Amino acid sequence: MFYARIICCLMFVPRAYAAEINLQPPASLIARLQYDLHTMLLIITGVIFALVFITMMYAIVRHRKAAGHQAKHFHENTTVEVLWTLIPLLILIGIAIPATKAVLAQKNTRGEELTVKVTGYQWKWRYDYLDENFGFMSHLSTPRSAIEGSSTKTVNYLLEVDEPLVVPVGKKVRLLLTANDVIHSWWVPQLGVKQDAIPGFLRDSWFTVDKPGTYRGQCSELCGKDHGFMPIVVEAKTPNEYNKWLESKKKQMAAAADDPNKVWTLADLKARGEKVYGQNCVACHQANGRGLPGAFPALDGNLLAKDAHIHIVINGSQKNPAMQAWGKQLSDTDIAAVITYERNTWSNHTGDVIQPKEIKAARG
Repeated sequence: MFYARIICCLMFVPRAYAAEINLQPPASLIARLQYDLHTMLLIITGVIFALVFITMMYAIVRHRKAAGHQAKHFHENTTVEVLWTLIPLLILIGIAIPATKAVLAQKNTRGEELTVKVTGYQWKWRYDYLDENFGFMSHLSTPRSAIEGSSTKTVNYLLEVDEPLVVPVGKKVRLLLTANDVIHSWWVPQLGVKQDAIPGFLRDSWFTVDKPGTYRGQCSELCGKDHGFMPIVVEAKTPNEYNKWLESKKKQMAAAADDPNKVWTLADLKARGEKVYGQNCVACHQANGRGLPGAFPALDGNLLAKDAHIHIVINGSQKNPAMQAWGKQLSDTDIAAVITYERNTWSNHTGDVIQPKEIKAARG
C-alpha cells in the first residue's frame, strides 16, 4: 500500500505545487484535454498497479508453502479467459474515446482568426503575421556572459527572447510551421502545441490562449550544437492590448526600415554589426572570432577577400554546409554591418566599409 499511497498523492497534488512532477498548468483547450487525459491515464494505471500488486502480495503471503498450502493443479477456465480479455478491452475503449477526441481537436485548424507562419532556423525562430503582412526574428536574449558562467543567471535563463510571439487572448491562432535548414520542433507545453517544423514541408497547428500571460517553450528536436539555445516565448494580451501592440509594432518596423542607398560610417556599421554578430554568428565563430577548430573557421586574422566574404555570407559555403546562407534572413544593412564588423574587429583592421548598396548589388 505504500507505493499506492505515493501514486495517489502525486495524482492529487494541486497544479500550482506540482510543476516539477506533473505537466505544466494548461492555458488552452488543447492543453486542458492533454492534462485531463494524462491525469485519467495516471489514475487508471495507478489503480491497475495497486490491484495487481495487492493481489500478488496477498497470494504470495497467504498461499505460501510454509503456511501449509498446496499448489492446485487446473487447466483452462473459460470464465477467467473471457474476463481477462473483456476487462482490458473495456479499459482500452474507455481510454480511446477521450484520446481520439483530443487528437481530433489538435488537428482541427479550421475557423482560425489569426494566422502566423513560423520558420525555424539554426538557432532562432521567425514569425510572419500573414494577415498583417509583417514579420520578425526571435532570438535568445540570455547574455552570453551568463551562458559562459561569468555573470549571474536570470530567472528565465535560456527561456527569454528579444521578440516574443504576441497573440490575442480568446482568438484561435493557426500556426503554419516550416524550417529553413534542419528539422526543428515548436513546443509550448502550457498551450498544448508540439509540432515539427520540417524543411520543404508546411505543417500546421493551433491554440487559443485562455488568459493573458507569458508562456515559454523550447525547440524539442535535436537541431544542432545550439539546440538548447532556441527558446520560444508567447505573450498573450487582451484584444485591446494586442491591437495597440500591433499598431505600435507596425510603426516601429516602418521607422526601422533602412534605406539601402544610405551611406553609413565605419563606427555606425560596427556598432550595428556587433549586435547582428551576437545574435547570429557568435554560436559558431565565438565571441572572440576564433571559431571552433575542425568545425567553424576562425574569423580573427583569417579573412577572405571582400567579394568572397560577401558572397559566402549571402549564399553560404559549399565547402562547409554548416555555414548558412544569410541572404534570406538578414537585410542588406544587417549583412553590410556584420561583414564590416568582422573585417574591423579583433586583430582585423582592414578599414573596409561595406555599404548596404554593395550587398543589394551582390544579391544579383
